[in-house]
Amino acid sequence: MKIPGFKPNKNAVTSILAVSGGIAINIAFAFLAQRFHLPLYLDTIGTFAVSSLGGTFPGVLTAVVSNIICVSFNEQSLYFASVNALLAIFAARFSRDFEKKDVRRLIHFILGSVLISTVFNGLVQWVLFGRPQIEAVNEAVNALSERMGLPRVGLFFVINFLVNLLDKTIAIFASAFLGRVIPESMRRKIIQSNWRQRPLSPEELKNLKEWGSDVRHKLHSRITAMILFISLSLVTILAIAAYVLYFNYSTEQEKNRAVQLVKYAASTIDGDRIDDYLREGWDAEGYQESYDRMMEIKSLAPSIQYLYVLQTREDGCHFVLDLETEDVEPYQPGEVAEFEEGFAAERDRLLAGEEIDPVESDGPNGWMLTVYCPIRDRSGNTAAYMGADVSMQYMTDYVQNLVIRVMLIIAGFVILIVITGSWITDYYTVYPVNSITAMLDRYSKAGDDQKQLDEYVRSLRRLNIKTGDEVEKLYYAACEMASGMSEQMREIRHYSEATSRMQSGLIITMADMVESRDSDTGAHVQKTAAYVRIILEGLKRKGYYPEKLTPKYMEDVVMSAPLHDVGKINIPDAVLNKPGKLTEEEFEIMKTHTTAGKEIMEKTINSVKGESYLKEARNMAGYHHERWDGKGYPEGLHGEVIPLSARVMAVADVFDALTSPRVYKPAFPLEKALQILEEGSGTQFDPRVIEVFMESLPQVKEVLKKYQES
Repeated sequence: MKIPGFKPNKNAVTSILAVSGGIAINIAFAFLAQRFHLPLYLDTIGTFAVSSLGGTFPGVLTAVVSNIICVSFNEQSLYFASVNALLAIFAARFSRDFEKKDVRRLIHFILGSVLISTVFNGLVQWVLFGRPQIEAVNEAVNALSERMGLPRVGLFFVINFLVNLLDKTIAIFASAFLGRVIPESMRRKIIQSNWRQRPLSPEELKNLKEWGSDVRHKLHSRITAMILFISLSLVTILAIAAYVLYFNYSTEQEKNRAVQLVKYAASTIDGDRIDDYLREGWDAEGYQESYDRMMEIKSLAPSIQYLYVLQTREDGCHFVLDLETEDVEPYQPGEVAEFEEGFAAERDRLLAGEEIDPVESDGPNGWMLTVYCPIRDRSGNTAAYMGADVSMQYMTDYVQNLVIRVMLIIAGFVILIVITGSWITDYYTVYPVNSITAMLDRYSKAGDDQKQLDEYVRSLRRLNIKTGDEVEKLYYAACEMASGMSEQMREIRHYSEATSRMQSGLIITMADMVESRDSDTGAHVQKTAAYVRIILEGLKRKGYYPEKLTPKYMEDVVMSAPLHDVGKINIPDAVLNKPGKLTEEEFEIMKTHTTAGKEIMEKTINSVKGESYLKEARNMAGYHHERWDGKGYPEGLHGEVIPLSARVMAVADVFDALTSPRVYKPAFPLEKALQILEEGSGTQFDPRVIEVFMESLPQVKEVLKKYQES
């Protein structure tokens, strides 16, 4: 079944074009901002537009892909993919603001976007680069910091907030403009492109959510949590592995580099002049030149924090030459320092002038890797050592910064993966399955209402689920099952109606058999059945006996009313059709028609497994001559102990007897008959039954007129 206006393939193409257009807009405006050095980012206009129209997944896809491509002219762009992905999620959440024209919510949208961008964007810039990304902002921060004496970081976040306020306001209104100029048909296709079934309206989505509110563990939450957990676990494992492996690799590389530089530096020092350097210091010939060469060599390796020449003796390390640094005052020629604890194992070898392996130590200057290389004189003896302290903290900071950069890059892809998984789960599984189960739930509660069953089958088919997987197969199976069950229910109803007609026919036939023996009861069973229906409807309308008067009960009573005198089949003709008044003995015989009728119906009930309408036929046959005051027959029941169907039949039976001619009397006028009934209220008859009978006189008169004319 193809739903008009729902074309998943064409809608998907439209969605791809929308995402491509959003990416192009992001790149174009970001390039212009970069090219003309504007104090703006302008890289979220397309993201906001696509998120507003297409939802979260297309918006996040637009944001991440845009940042990837922007690397071609802004190498820092990829670090902000995760921030723009968060903005896309936020924009999708507030997409209705453009439709509702709710100014307050629009302001919330702008401020929320600005705060997200200011905080996350600012942290990325300050942690990774230590300065604003935009040069104009950097200059403003530096100028204000110097003039006002305020910390740069605080000024940066204030200015960054203002920049983002302008940037996001432009982006939101520009995206709103794009949303309005796009043709309505295209907007509808973009909105519908996510669906793999007939798109659900906001009201239908709300109803579906309420229907599934009692589910403890929702499929969407479970799968999204699983994807998020797996993604974060993999990222964490990769980050740890990358940190350890790269740190070890970098340390080894830096160690080898430091060894080579130290060896080279050692080769530039004349070992025969070490004693002169120790003795004369800066006044020694060649000392300044050696110092300058060492400074040049140190500049080649930023990780080398200290570079120096020292001579090891029993009393400690005698410094020959020590380069100046920003944080520590250099040793002067001839100054002595004790051996550090980390060199205790190497002390003897150093005193002997032997080469040693690099030593890691955590001394006063922090965590260092120290490399020593002998400086030999012309005789080959070790005159001193060229030493270099490589900062391991520098290495740690470098690797940590690298890992943070990698994590920021990966974060954008993780968000895209999670959103993609969530989107696939929703539109390929959750919405289709919930739509199917909700419709089947309504179908199951429709009972035997054929009209509702048919409508729910049509509604199920209108879902038009096209996921191309097992869910679609489940959908078609559900459609076939519901359609088949509806047809079966229709056939069962036809059989039931036919059976009911047959039962009614049998009842009328049995009643006619009795009536044909009674010369005075013309149309008695038809009229009493009509009166019974009128009385039951009146009781229902008044709210009397609500627990009893169900539609099924009322139908059963009306159906079985013609059998109330079935016991007369056992009454001899001489008594049944006697033209005069019955003798006492004859009246006793006549009274037995109630017990005989009850027995006949009980035997019938046993043979047909106790159909409910026959139970009421038994009650009416056996007790329609009982009285409200207990003076009736055959058992002398009173009040509500008498079955309700029998109390109703008592009024209908007496009224018809009074208003119909008999061989022993003429028909009473209607007013006289009604007077007799009212006089019997509360004694012979149930007062409520009399009340509703009197209130229903227009319908009663119609029945009288119908059968008088016939």
